[in-house]
Amino acid sequence: MYVGECQGPGVRTDFEMVHLRKVPNQYTHLSGLLDIFKSKIGCPLTPLPPVSIAIRFTYVLQDWQQYFWPQQPPDIDALVGGEVGGLEFGKLPFGACEDPISELHLATTWPHLTEGIIVDNDVYSDLDPIQAPHWSVRVRKADNPQCLLGDFVTEFFKICRRKESTDEILGRSTFEEEGREIADITHALSKLTEPAPVPIHKLSVSNMVHTAKKKIRKHRGVEESPLNNDVLNTILLFLFPDAASEKPLDGTSSTDNNNPPSESEEYNLYNQFKSAPSDSLTYKLALCLCMINLYHGGLKGVAHLWQEFVLEMRFRWENNFLIPGLASGPPDLRCCLLHQKLQMLNCCIERKKARDEGRKTNTSDNVTNTYPGDAGKAGDQLGPDNLKDTDKEKGEVGKSWDSWSDSEEEFFECLSDTEELKGNGQEGGKKGGPKEMANLKPEGRLIQHGKLTLLHNGEPLYIPVTQEPAPMTEDLLEEQSEVLAKLGTSAEGAHLRARMQSACLLSDMESFKAANPGCFLEDFVRWYSPRDYIEEETIDEKGNMVLKGELSARMKIPSNMWVEAWETAKPIPARRQRRLFDDTREAEKVLHYLAVQKPADLARHLLPCVIHAAVLKVKEEESLENISSVKKIIKQMISHSSKVLHFPNPEDKKLEEIIHQITNVEAIIARARSLKAKFGTERCEQEEEKEDLERFVSCLLEQPEVLVIGAGRGHAGRIIHKLFVNAQRAAAMAPAEEELKRTGSPEERRQNSVSDFPPPAGRELILRSTVPRPAPYSRALPQRMYSVLTREDFRLAGAFSSDTSFF
Repeated sequence: MYVGECQGPGVRTDFEMVHLRKVPNQYTHLSGLLDIFKSKIGCPLTPLPPVSIAIRFTYVLQDWQQYFWPQQPPDIDALVGGEVGGLEFGKLPFGACEDPISELHLATTWPHLTEGIIVDNDVYSDLDPIQAPHWSVRVRKADNPQCLLGDFVTEFFKICRRKESTDEILGRSTFEEEGREIADITHALSKLTEPAPVPIHKLSVSNMVHTAKKKIRKHRGVEESPLNNDVLNTILLFLFPDAASEKPLDGTSSTDNNNPPSESEEYNLYNQFKSAPSDSLTYKLALCLCMINLYHGGLKGVAHLWQEFVLEMRFRWENNFLIPGLASGPPDLRCCLLHQKLQMLNCCIERKKARDEGRKTNTSDNVTNTYPGDAGKAGDQLGPDNLKDTDKEKGEVGKSWDSWSDSEEEFFECLSDTEELKGNGQEGGKKGGPKEMANLKPEGRLIQHGKLTLLHNGEPLYIPVTQEPAPMTEDLLEEQSEVLAKLGTSAEGAHLRARMQSACLLSDMESFKAANPGCFLEDFVRWYSPRDYIEEETIDEKGNMVLKGELSARMKIPSNMWVEAWETAKPIPARRQRRLFDDTREAEKVLHYLAVQKPADLARHLLPCVIHAAVLKVKEEESLENISSVKKIIKQMISHSSKVLHFPNPEDKKLEEIIHQITNVEAIIARARSLKAKFGTERCEQEEEKEDLERFVSCLLEQPEVLVIGAGRGHAGRIIHKLFVNAQRAAAMAPAEEELKRTGSPEERRQNSVSDFPPPAGRELILRSTVPRPAPYSRALPQRMYSVLTREDFRLAGAFSSDTSFF
């Protein structure tokens, strides 16, 4: 019992409430509740003023019967299924594994009834839900339904927390070095004493991967392989489509021609997520690893595929086959580090391939303008790396290492070259002045630069063939910046830093001197950085207007780096210079980096790609359903993901939040599809009815309770009625003992078997009246009683007012 009181000016209201577990039989219907209400009022008037009644019955539908959840369960045994959502490599699964809508609650309401109009007692009731003037519906959603896409991403994320290396997963000494059994103590001592400037042992890495396949087969039988050959071959053909032919394609491996438009929001998501383009090899690899992790061998399968992938990279490097699915050019720093590493390897393969082909087609050593390289590259890509005081404005003509036709060795600082230079009179920039150099034979010319001529001898100015600056991945850039920062702010440190940064500038100066004998620094600046050569119109002695040019103020600073570099630069064509980019060394570094990646590291690298793919899948599925609330959630999700993923090593908690958002959106879309299937929106013949139903389903998803237009006589109402009828028929056909448990006595069972609706799960009634209390001459005040009746709950709450102005 709960009792309370409210005192006001001339009015007192008593609040009383009773809460029972077991319902007294006489109070399960309207007539019994009216008796309680009248007795509590104790009205002295006869006849009693009319009682206003509002009634609401709630019916619950749990058994959908033939309205199956429209999600085909995944066939785990299928190898590569096209008909099952998500088992085809490169595609993601989507949808819920269980019906995300568990119950439908129909509330039928009679808002305005008066005593005497209706009969509702223990024998008979006029309250037929079909006749109720108001219907409203709400759906109960399944708690955390299992979703395919959510599982797909969650299971991949779990790999990030594993500690095992690939060797430990696939069996010890998979990558052990060849000849280890014959190694003796002298090898160990030599490793300690020999200097090793680069912490990468090329021979051991090469050995490791050359013999990997023999080792794998020796330590792990075919029957023990986590991935069977059919699955593995299918994946490798999906990742490397050029391998379908007898020989991988020699042409460019870029998939730029098949790319969606670059302005496409979906395509450019990789910029925000720092993942990889959705048509790239890295992106496809991420999806394949996810698929394997979920359906084909778990963590062992992931380690196996990665091992095969690394072997394929080694094979392509050694045989000069470009890697497909990667855009050409230097590593794209907007992408994940793994994608950058693969692009770097492709750059190395391109350089090595061009050098090898150059050896085969070696012609004359001194032919001018026989360099078929990338002559059309933009000028802003030509200057030295990290050199801020260079405008790099070289016009329309570029350079290419690929164009070198007579390169025979990796490094060209050999005695024969030096002697050849001396014999040619090119002993150095300081000793040999422009006059002496003017007599030298020009080398390494690409094309003539427009109408520009050398300032001192009037010869045409030629653009030289120059080296490409070394491409770099973000970890190498970071490493370089750390080295430069450690040099400090002293004058010596600043000088050394400038020298390190000007390697590309010096190379370009040497190429320019070789192509333009007799040139000066001003000539070089006019081509390389036109803004640093200032021309003004002046009047000469004869009164004529002439153009007079000079270097800019920054070029005249004492001990200028450009002046120093120019003085030390020798006239050496690019083909005889030491390479700025050692592709052999860089390729071995990349291959070593790939080989030592643990599955957890790999998952961390590729998780942005997996989240990117999941977001694209969610956007694609949402566009089919057109749910406005989901559009807003997806925008928030993209914004949140871009903030989290753009920084290295994001926190696990933040990554879990993103995955949880993806699962939530997937569940909402699955609920929409479930409701559309149940209400048959696709089966509507009339367009107007279809639109109304779709609007109704959309409201059900977004609002806690939705009014059914037309109640039981509207289109949606008729469908709901039919759902209940089918459920009742199914219940009537149930075994007798189950039916007995469900409905109780035979009388009730008989009554339900003919009814379209089950007994109400909840009954709510509000009784109101306005009567004078406590005396006939008191003011008429409102009286109210509310009752709710469910299977295990009975509550009565009354508010009874009395006039106290006469006391």
